[in-house]
Amino acid sequence: MTQPIIFCAIDTPDLDHAKTLAAAIGPVTGGIKLGLEFFCTHGPDGIRRVMDEAPDAALFLDLKFHDIPNTVAAALRTVTRIRPAFVNVHAAGGAAMMRAGYDALRDEAAKRNITPPRLLAVTILTSFDAAGLAAVGQGDDVTAQVIRLATLTRDCGLGGVVCSAHEIAPLRRHLGPDFTLMVPGIRPAGAATGDQKRIMTPDEAVAAGASHLVIGRPITEAADPTQAARSIMTTVKTAA
Repeated sequence: MTQPIIFCAIDTPDLDHAKTLAAAIGPVTGGIKLGLEFFCTHGPDGIRRVMDEAPDAALFLDLKFHDIPNTVAAALRTVTRIRPAFVNVHAAGGAAMMRAGYDALRDEAAKRNITPPRLLAVTILTSFDAAGLAAVGQGDDVTAQVIRLATLTRDCGLGGVVCSAHEIAPLRRHLGPDFTLMVPGIRPAGAATGDQKRIMTPDEAVAAGASHLVIGRPITEAADPTQAARSIMTTVKTAA
């Protein structure tokens, strides 16, 4: 199988710290994820400054847009200019929203003569379990809801989803080998789980069929982030 990129989640509002981490980790993992906390603090310019420290790394811009179709389309046009490899929306925003966002990305990229970002849809956040899902009125079968939302995502033309590791196998069965599965909630053996409830180790996730992994604190909070990233990459290569 093709070696998955690990997107290292740099979850900090500190620009200098984010730049240092990107320089140390980006060349090892091949991918950097920046999300809402950083984006709301520093905006597009901050994103560019961080990625300047790891120019060969791919960017996953994790903003999870969820709004009316016109608003999401306009927002995605704006972030296309940052040139992320991946950006995402919530599948729960519905078919019209996802299609509008997908079309906006492709149109804006064509105008700028750049490669469009790959648009992913978030299925169910990895902080949810069955009880949490039921509490918001979506039933208590997490896997069934993930498959439903992922199928809708595919039918809207999007190339993949963000899902927990425990949904990799059923999604592969339902949606085939080419559908991108971006998998957060990845923790090396012995690492603290934090607020993630549906987790898996990197080698388990790769063996199950993950396309890409998102790993944050086990790398960024290590005494030596570069070495922590290398160690995790070794386990992923072995599993692949």
